[in-house]
Amino acid sequence: MTQSIKGVLFDLDGTLLDTAPDLAGALNLLLQENGRPALPFDIIRPAASHGSAALIKTGFNIEPDDSNFPPLQKRYLELYLQNIATSSQWFDGISELIDYLTDHNIRWGIVTNKPEFLTLPLLKGMAEKSPLASQPACIVCGDTAAKPKPDPAPMHLALSKIAVAATDCLYIGDAERDIQAGKVVNCPTVLASWGYISDNDQPALWQADFDFTSPTELLHWLSN
Repeated sequence: MTQSIKGVLFDLDGTLLDTAPDLAGALNLLLQENGRPALPFDIIRPAASHGSAALIKTGFNIEPDDSNFPPLQKRYLELYLQNIATSSQWFDGISELIDYLTDHNIRWGIVTNKPEFLTLPLLKGMAEKSPLASQPACIVCGDTAAKPKPDPAPMHLALSKIAVAATDCLYIGDAERDIQAGKVVNCPTVLASWGYISDNDQPALWQADFDFTSPTELLHWLSN
């Protein structure tokens, strides 16, 4: 299997990058602005893969149809953008994994539901403080294609950009929509169990083709 892999596509938050510290920090700043106590990091972390709406719901216990939701979400995104790469880090082992992909001419890219106005500054900040061996061959954001994951459009676009057949390209993510998006285009799917999986998730039901507990474990599998 590993000998046929010519490309690897990654989700971003909870897969390549541990962004939860900055996402949680912005939420706690917003809570404090609104006279509410900060939440423990462990409460916020599982929502980190699911976007600002999930984070607002976690912090304020309100739904998107609440009249307070849009202004809170807008302010949250402002606070997050101000500190977008402050405490975020590549997950342990990602740098070595990208080294391996680069050395073996395996094209890699990013398919995220994070919007472009957040994704590009985040990647720019990370490249400045902790550069990887190579740049992604494609960056497909949540608003790049007509619809975000689990719709297949972002995956089709990414595969065309890296010029790799779906069956020769892994898709790696930590959320159910990632596994769904990979499967619908016939990519072998990898569950990033090191990511933001909550106690309420049932990842065994997602039926990923492979499941790894760390980027290092994934690297060992790829290299052997």
